[in-house]
Amino acid sequence: MRINIDEYLMNALKEDITQEDVSTNAVMPEPKQGEVNLICKQDGVICGLEVFERVFKLLDETVVFETELKDGDKVTKGQLMGVVKGDIRALLSGERVALNYLQRMSGIATMTSELSKELEGYKTKLLDTRKTTPNMRPFEKYAVTVGGGHNHRYNLSDGVMLKDNHIGAAGGIKEAVAMAKDYAPFVRKIEVETENLDMVKEAVEAGADIIMLDNMDDETMKEAVKLIDGRAETECSGNVTKERLKTIREIGVDYVSCGALTHSAPIMDISLKNLHPVE
Repeated sequence: MRINIDEYLMNALKEDITQEDVSTNAVMPEPKQGEVNLICKQDGVICGLEVFERVFKLLDETVVFETELKDGDKVTKGQLMGVVKGDIRALLSGERVALNYLQRMSGIATMTSELSKELEGYKTKLLDTRKTTPNMRPFEKYAVTVGGGHNHRYNLSDGVMLKDNHIGAAGGIKEAVAMAKDYAPFVRKIEVETENLDMVKEAVEAGADIIMLDNMDDETMKEAVKLIDGRAETECSGNVTKERLKTIREIGVDYVSCGALTHSAPIMDISLKNLHPVE
C-alpha cells in the first residue's frame, strides 16, 4: 500500500489498549521471545499481509513476520500462512487488531474475486463505492483492487457525481449538469444518477459524461443503454449479485458498482495459534 498507514493502525491500537493490556501484563511482566503460527481456516484470497505485520512492529520494531505469501495469493483451509516472531507481549497485545485488518481485507478481496470472475471476457468492469467502514476506506478499497475489482471515486473531492438529492437541490438534471460544468475543471467527468428512462434522456441531452442506471430492472437497463447509444459511459448500480452479473454483463454497461464489496463482505476466518516461548 502506498499510503502512510501508521496513523490508522495506531488509532486502532489505542482503541484496543486505552491504558494497558492487563491480561498480557499479568502473565508476561518481562520481555520474552516467542513465536506464533498464522493459520488460514477457509479458502480465499489473502490481503493485508503488510498491514498485519506493521501492527506488531508498531508495538515492537524487532517483530518478524515470516511468510512466502503476497497479497492476492489464493489460500486454503488449514494452510500455515506464516510465523510471527518477537516479544510475546507484542504478539499478545497486537493479535486482535492485526487479525481484524487481515480478516476484513481478505474477506473483501475474496468476495471481489468471486464477482470479478463473472465479468471475465466482457467489457464491464466491477467497481466499489464509498460505502466503506469509517477509517477503513484505504484498506477496503485496496482490498477490492487485490481481488480484481476497480475503485470508483475515493472521496467527495475525487469527482462529480450528481445523485438524486443534488439534482433535487439544483432543480433538475439539466440545471445540475450545467452548474457542475461551470464549477468543475473541464478535465473532470460529470456523472449523473438516473432512475428511469426520462431521466436518462435528460442526462444525455444535458451532456453528462457518465450515466448511472440506478436500481433499474434488466429490461429498463437494456432500453437505457440503447437510448444512450455510446454518447456517455454507463454504470449499473443497485441489487448487484453474483447471479445477476450474468445478465448485466450481456447488457453491455461499462461499469457495475457494488457497495456490498465493502459493506457486506464476510471476513475470512484466520487465526494466530500455538504461541510459545523460544530461547
